[in-house]
Amino acid sequence: MTRDIRIMNTGALLELSRRLNAAAGPPVRAAMTRRIRRAAEPLRNDLQRTVRGLPIRSQGAAGRGGPSPTTRPLRATIAAAIRISVRTGGNPGARIWIDRAALPPDLRGMPKVMNTGRIRHPVFGNRRRWATQTTTPLWWESTIRQHRPRMEREIERILRDVRQRLE
Repeated sequence: MTRDIRIMNTGALLELSRRLNAAAGPPVRAAMTRRIRRAAEPLRNDLQRTVRGLPIRSQGAAGRGGPSPTTRPLRATIAAAIRISVRTGGNPGARIWIDRAALPPDLRGMPKVMNTGRIRHPVFGNRRRWATQTTTPLWWESTIRQHRPRMEREIERILRDVRQRLE
């Protein structure tokens, strides 16, 4: 699973970052960071919406099962851990990622597992009895693929605007 997405044109962003340091100062850098974050927010929101609506189906017998033994909603917990970080310094770009530290210890590997489309787990913690559930595979990559062209256009427009401001 691709754990994050990075929209970067490293050469252009590095060159622009150096010029920002030399000429523009904090106000232009803050505006650029804010605009890059704003360009990435629709992708983050769509990733959160996708994971919240992800169908998880059981392959067990009909009528069996029941409510979860935990009060923690799996999909909402993962959605809340999706983050954006923007850097204009040494390695500039926008990054959307799942913050594993924001997840409970027993769910830290779950986003990667869910992205495979197959979730295998012990039934109510009983390690002698296992269940397999399925979900939409590659939900992370397909959501990113839909947003990538728009984000690349937005970043290019932001870079063009900042370059014009520096000239």
